[in-house]
Amino acid sequence: MRTVGIVLIVAGVLMFLFNGFNYVTEKRVVDIGPLKIDKQENHYFGWPAYAGGIALVAGIVLVVAGKKKV
Repeated sequence: MRTVGIVLIVAGVLMFLFNGFNYVTEKRVVDIGPLKIDKQENHYFGWPAYAGGIALVAGIVLVVAGKKKV
């Protein structure tokens, strides 16, 4: 459980630092014999800031819960 908590803490901090990321896809528009025209499209994948906070708090709870021994 501590390992999952640490991963969530790291993911939460990274989600605070980076609000999302871009990726590019290439799409074939025209393909007529030797004539080929490609189009590059930019896509943005983002998440809200509170998602990083939720991941961070959940990670801290898991780390603290993993330390307690009954």
